[in-house]
Amino acid sequence: MAIINRHSSSSDGANAEYGNKEYGVTEYQTGAAEPVLGADGGVHYQDHQHLHRGLKSRHITMIAIGGAIGTGLIIGTGKALAQSGPASILISYTLVGLLVYVVMCGLGEMATWLPHASGFSGYASRFCDPALGFALGWTYWCKYIITTPNQLTASALIISFWDPERKINPGVWIAIFLFVIICVNYFGIRFFGELEFWLSSIKVIVIVGLILLSFLLAVGAGPAPATGFKFYRNPGAFAPYPGVKGHDLSRFTGFWSSFVNAVFAYLGTELIGVTVGEAQNPRKTIPRAIKLTFYRILFFYCLSVFFLGMLVAYDDKDLISATNAKTSARASPFVLAIENAGIKHLPAILNACILLFTFSASNSDLYIASRTIYGLAERGHAPKIFRWTDKRGVPVPALAISALFCCSAFMNAAEDSATVFSYFVNLTTIFGLMSWISLLTTHIFFVRARKAQGITDDKMPYVAPLGMWGSIIGLFFCCLIAITKNFNVFIHSKKYGDFDYKNFITGYLGIPVYLGCIFGYKFIMKSERIKPEAADFFSGKDEIDREEEAFLAHQAATKSDNKGGAFYKKFVSWLF
Repeated sequence: MAIINRHSSSSDGANAEYGNKEYGVTEYQTGAAEPVLGADGGVHYQDHQHLHRGLKSRHITMIAIGGAIGTGLIIGTGKALAQSGPASILISYTLVGLLVYVVMCGLGEMATWLPHASGFSGYASRFCDPALGFALGWTYWCKYIITTPNQLTASALIISFWDPERKINPGVWIAIFLFVIICVNYFGIRFFGELEFWLSSIKVIVIVGLILLSFLLAVGAGPAPATGFKFYRNPGAFAPYPGVKGHDLSRFTGFWSSFVNAVFAYLGTELIGVTVGEAQNPRKTIPRAIKLTFYRILFFYCLSVFFLGMLVAYDDKDLISATNAKTSARASPFVLAIENAGIKHLPAILNACILLFTFSASNSDLYIASRTIYGLAERGHAPKIFRWTDKRGVPVPALAISALFCCSAFMNAAEDSATVFSYFVNLTTIFGLMSWISLLTTHIFFVRARKAQGITDDKMPYVAPLGMWGSIIGLFFCCLIAITKNFNVFIHSKKYGDFDYKNFITGYLGIPVYLGCIFGYKFIMKSERIKPEAADFFSGKDEIDREEEAFLAHQAATKSDNKGGAFYKKFVSWLF
């Protein structure tokens, strides 16, 4: 072990008083804690107030990739295709992918300047308004304490593929998976990072295999004749939306509905912003992962939906029944394409892969929930107990409260409660959009503030390629999608019946909750918007600078990132 030498930074000292007064943070003061450099290059603390930097470069890269691959891609694309048609989903997934890239670039610019454990809410509090940081942190935590049990439930239902009569109650599988992911998160960040590295590697291999198989089937290399673009001609490239009159209007409505499905598929790609507080050498690893986001979007999502539109017609009766299956391999449009081509045995294999996807998603979702409430406590926006960490740097109280809420997954063990719980799942998309809106708003304020304080682009470790205007355009489209997200509740037809007030409430409830948190905090705490010239860019930065210097020196001396790195460099990294 080696102690990192501590020294005062004039820039840090100039801003420490303002930062501590405004945000109630005392731990940024020089000398608050002594970081220790471990033999593996990770930075550790012994004050039970810090997360440990144990995520290596390959961990960060593969976690970022894993966050972009999930059931939203392998299953959710079926619903999108049935509602919108092949051309609609290709366009919407590409455009929303570009929107995600803008969000990630804005996040990357802030995270590389100050890769602190407070995460999203910390940046919003520092550069925009403490009320925005409060609202962002709590709504983001709410999103993941809903998403995690949903993923646990999906994992249990996926097993029903092999147990169609449900001889074993799904609650048993939910309990097993919940226990496992709690253990994974409790064993420390190194164990979590290593496990997610291998799980994400398998995800990449599965998706690449699906893309290649889809391509071969589309060109006629499989048992069935080539499909080509015949489904673009018949039944058509754009599907009419049920309940909307008029040829052009119904197809435009179907096209617009695909944006909501695309947003749901991409939610979670921003999780890399949660890992910055535990990443080794974050100013190098985070920009690398951000830059790869664009290529991942093109490769995984755009190619997948492109070939899917060539293999399955949007009016295929089996596709409609598959989307009603909700989960397991039966719900995947790729399985339908495989079955249509006459290939046997692959659906069971793919079902096992989907189970792996949902397990990995539930594992990382619980991680995000625990680190989010830790970040809130670190900013003084949650009880201080949630900031306590054990000797491995695990925020145990934050993990415990997040895991406790995951027990809501047992609601789905009873059939009559599943419908009620499904309404809460509708909240996740709107909470996700609120987080993107908050991140883009924060980045706009961040750029204004750093320009006002003379921090030019050449002083930044990473600069968003589209700058502030990219975030402004992205913010407009995020708000537009959020407002029109549940437009289908206003469409009246025999199929949809009367006004669907339940979906209306759950689809839009996130907006008043989000605004209520902002204005409620401002009213109670009397917080004010941060002026550009007064934004705190330096509190805590010197500590991170010293950690980075120590890590680079250690890396140059030992070259310690070999375990697992050879597999990544030889079999995975070349894809990007």
